[in-house]
Amino acid sequence: MNQQFQEVITTEEELRAILGKPNDAPKNKVIAILDKHCRTFIAHAPFLTIASTNAKGQLDVSPKGDPAGFVKVLDDKTLAIPDRLGNKRADTFVNILDNPSVGILFMIPGIKETLRVNGKAQIIRDLVVREQLAHKGKLPQFAIVVHVEEVFMHCAKCMVRSKLWTAIEPDIRTKIPSLGKVIKDHAKLDMPVDLLDDYLAEDEKSGLY
Repeated sequence: MNQQFQEVITTEEELRAILGKPNDAPKNKVIAILDKHCRTFIAHAPFLTIASTNAKGQLDVSPKGDPAGFVKVLDDKTLAIPDRLGNKRADTFVNILDNPSVGILFMIPGIKETLRVNGKAQIIRDLVVREQLAHKGKLPQFAIVVHVEEVFMHCAKCMVRSKLWTAIEPDIRTKIPSLGKVIKDHAKLDMPVDLLDDYLAEDEKSGLY
C-alpha cells in the first residue's frame, strides 16, 4: 500500500459505530442448502464470478459464462461448474489447490438481484459429472465441484445504482481500448494491434468449446 490515509477503520467496533447493525432479515437470510429458489436461479444464470485465494492470501475473481443452466446442482449441498477452454493460466484451479474456500456470484441479465454461494471447492474429472456438463457434445476437461456452506440472495441496490441491465451506451466500444491493444501494452508485445485483435476475434469463434 503506497498511499497513506488518516482515518482508517481497524476494528469492527469502529465500523459498527458508524454503520450500525443489520436488521433480522439480512442477518437471518443465509441458508446452508440449495433450496428450490436457489436451484431456479442457478438454472437460469448464464454468468457467474468465482473468487478464490492462494496460500499467501492473494485474491482472484474469475468470470465464467455459458448458456443458462451450465452450472449443475448435484444435490442440495453440491454444485458443479464446467471448465471451458481458456488461456491455461488456471488461476482459480491453482488457488483451490492451496485453499479450497471459494465465493460465487450468480447473475441473470435483466434480473436485479444476485445469488451468492460460499463453500469449499474441489477440482474433479469424474466422467459421470463431466458428462452432465457437456456442451455441443464436448466434455470439459475438469469440473469445479463446490460443497455449499452459505447461500443467500443479494439485494438489487447495486444493480439499480449502476443501471447495469438498462443503460448501455451505444458508443461505449469506441471509448474502451480493444483487448488486443490492452494486451499489447500490458505484455509489451511486439505485434500489431490489428493482428492481435483478429486473433482474439477468431479465438472467440473457434475456441469456445
